[in-house]
Amino acid sequence: MIDFLAQYRLEGLFIGLSTFVIIGVFHPLVIKGEYYFGEKVKWAFLLMGIIFLIASLSVGSIIASALMGVTSFSSFWSILEVKQQVERVRKGWFPANPNREAKRKAKIAGAGIDNMKANSRKEYDKNN
Repeated sequence: MIDFLAQYRLEGLFIGLSTFVIIGVFHPLVIKGEYYFGEKVKWAFLLMGIIFLIASLSVGSIIASALMGVTSFSSFWSILEVKQQVERVRKGWFPANPNREAKRKAKIAGAGIDNMKANSRKEYDKNN
């Protein structure tokens, strides 16, 4: 395939089209990643960006290197997009994951109860 692209001088068009597709794939990855994992998904994008960056420096093919570089920097850009997606969800422009929200509220409520129990126990120990 690379010979075909080179013979007809289509490498640039192929890289451009592939870049368009890669960026298009990252948009729903950011949305779904934030929905299911929250802001923590930024660490996955960072790791993926580093892996593709190293891979792009390691391969010999210009086309493969360019596509891995585009994927790498699309991953890095997605870290910023995740932060913006959190803000869009907060504003109500995108739905929040009700399961994650319920877990967060339960965790907060549980921490409050545990703290109240611990404080009550400390007061009880002081008075007795």
